Amino acid sequence: MNVRPLHDRVLVKRLEEQEQMRGGIIIPDSAKEKPQEAEVIAVGPGKVLDNGERGALDVAAGDKVLIGKYSGSDIKIDDDEFVILREDEILAVVG
Repeated sequence: MNVRPLHDRVLVKRLEEQEQMRGGIIIPDSAKEKPQEAEVIAVGPGKVLDNGERGALDVAAGDKVLIGKYSGSDIKIDDDEFVILREDEILAVVG
């Protein structure tokens, strides 16, 4: 896989959460919420500023981040699911 996001976009892969059990009942996949923690796979070169320079991104490949449940666009590459979103849709960098 060779994907290079453009401008201030970031390619992330959602991290799977542990199996959830409530009261001894296993929740089916269709009822589970999307995980909000993700790993950054690739980042773009940055947004072009008014003065013509590129603004560096605050995240890098390998960072663990928090994203909104419905942020970005879901894409599938080589049977793997990813989310591509703008840097300003990232809520926080974890650890």
